[in-house]
Amino acid sequence: MKDKFFFEKKILTVDKLFPEKSFKAKKKIVSVKTLKNADKDDLTFYDSKTYINHASSTKASYCITTSNLSKDLPSNIEKIIVKNVLYELAKTLKKIYPSADIDYPDLSLKKANKKLYKTVKFGNNVLIGKNVKLGIGTIIGSNTIIEHDVVIGKNCVIGSNTILKNSIIGDRVMIQDDCKIGQKGFGFIPNQNRNIKFPHIGRVYIHDDVEIASACTIDRGSIDDTVIGKNSYLDNQVHIAHNVKIGSNCMIAGQVGFAGSSSIGNNVSIGGQAGVSGHLKIGNNVKIAGGSGVVKDIDDNQTVMGYPAIPLKEFIKKRKK
Repeated sequence: MKDKFFFEKKILTVDKLFPEKSFKAKKKIVSVKTLKNADKDDLTFYDSKTYINHASSTKASYCITTSNLSKDLPSNIEKIIVKNVLYELAKTLKKIYPSADIDYPDLSLKKANKKLYKTVKFGNNVLIGKNVKLGIGTIIGSNTIIEHDVVIGKNCVIGSNTILKNSIIGDRVMIQDDCKIGQKGFGFIPNQNRNIKFPHIGRVYIHDDVEIASACTIDRGSIDDTVIGKNSYLDNQVHIAHNVKIGSNCMIAGQVGFAGSSSIGNNVSIGGQAGVSGHLKIGNNVKIAGGSGVVKDIDDNQTVMGYPAIPLKEFIKKRKK
């Protein structure tokens, strides 16, 4: 399932993507990936020192970056020097994936064919797109929409009024009513008083034994995937933005919000209405109290509280003063 893709892709050579640049080798671009995941036929991007460790070891053939950051990249990679990395990346993605910046309605949807899915139980008015795979023993609630190419594993329960797109879902996953999973995330590039939409070509990957309560929203990844690890539980009205990684055995209470590209470790507990800012790393066995605002990384085995979130003992000491 790692290679499963949901968007139509054009295979173009690098000189077609960047006609104003000159290149030693005019290779075809197989895909656009992050520094960490890119291979020799891929295009990647480097826009922040936050990812310097991945920059030095990336295997990509080409990288969109700035002149200052280009020094951190391997000598054998061809650097595409620009002023605004994310803006140029957005333009490039639109050339390769022309349909990924707008969530067009799936016009292949049809009433669920019970003869095709003999081992699946359906409520009323369920709509299924092309090439959808549904595992043995799965139950789909009324008025739910499962768009093209979605994969759902064995013995899952999908509630009513739920929409699934661009997603791969493991076994024994429970998704309650009114959830929206796999839609485009909130990505814009400000440019000359005009917001440029950033295409989202990633997926949502939900591992086995996850439970997602009512009215949760999980955005697909922009370049990378949005991932929820095994046996993690989400309460009602949780919002997970693009590229967020949630580990295994996590417990997330109602109305928690995660900004894009944050990574949450294993065995993490988060109280209701807490917020986690983008591009952060939360360690394993962390506890975040309800209503907290996390604005910086948290090491393993920490308990934090407040806004901005600080270690619990420090929070209590300040309250006593």
